[in-house]
Order: sequence, then C-alpha cells, then structure tokens
Amino acid sequence: MTHTDARTEQASTAELVSRLSEQVTTLVRDELALARIEMVEKGKKAGKGAGLLGGAGVIAAYGLGALFVTIGAALALVMPVWAAALIVTVVLFAGAGVAALIGKKEVQQAVPPSPEQAMESGRRDVDALMTAARNGRHS
Repeated sequence: MTHTDARTEQASTAELVSRLSEQVTTLVRDELALARIEMVEKGKKAGKGAGLLGGAGVIAAYGLGALFVTIGAALALVMPVWAAALIVTVVLFAGAGVAALIGKKEVQQAVPPSPEQAMESGRRDVDALMTAARNGRHS
C-alpha cells in the first residue's frame, strides 16, 4: 500500500466516522421526538379518562341526591310523583355508569405511560448498528 493509498483510506475512514456521528445524532433526535409525541398522546388519553371518571363521580352524586328526593317523595306522598323521581334517579346512575366505563377504558389505554413505540424503534436501531459493526469487523 502506498502512502497516498493510506491517506485516502484514512480520509475515507474519517469521513465514515463523521457520517456515522451525524446519523447517530439524527437518529437520537428523531427517537426523542417520537418519544415526546407518544408521551403527549398518552397524557391526553389519561387526562380525558380522568376527566370522564371525575364527571362520573359528579353525576353519581347528583344521582344520590335524586335518590334521596325519590325516597322522600315516596315516603311523604306515596303517590306517582315518586315514580317520576325514581326514573330520574335511574337515568342519572345509568349516565354515571356509561361515563365511568368510558373513562376507565381511556385510562387503561394510556397505561403504562412509557413511549413503547419509540423504545422499540430505538432497540431495532441499536440492533442494526451492532449488526453492522459486527459485519464491518468481519470484512
């Protein structure tokens, strides 16, 4: 190998290392951006689910109030007025049940709060780099 060939090979190696460094930097930046986007989405789902669960609690409180009114109307009047109050109570509790089920589903979709897609993509990238590095040594 001549002196010029060695210098060309060193320049090529330096260029490859520089490109690798740039690509790794870009890759890490992209993975962090993906992780941030994934965490924002999970945070939104958790917030929505928590809001629906809170709403279910408020509706249930109104349902409890309506139940007490129903009991009072039934005991005081023993007339059809209590039947109407009972219908309102049932509707409120049914609404609370629906909101609670939807809220529970939203919270479950947000857990665990880790950027799973970004982590898996990062693992694949590291595996690919390790494979490329092993193959480069064996050449």
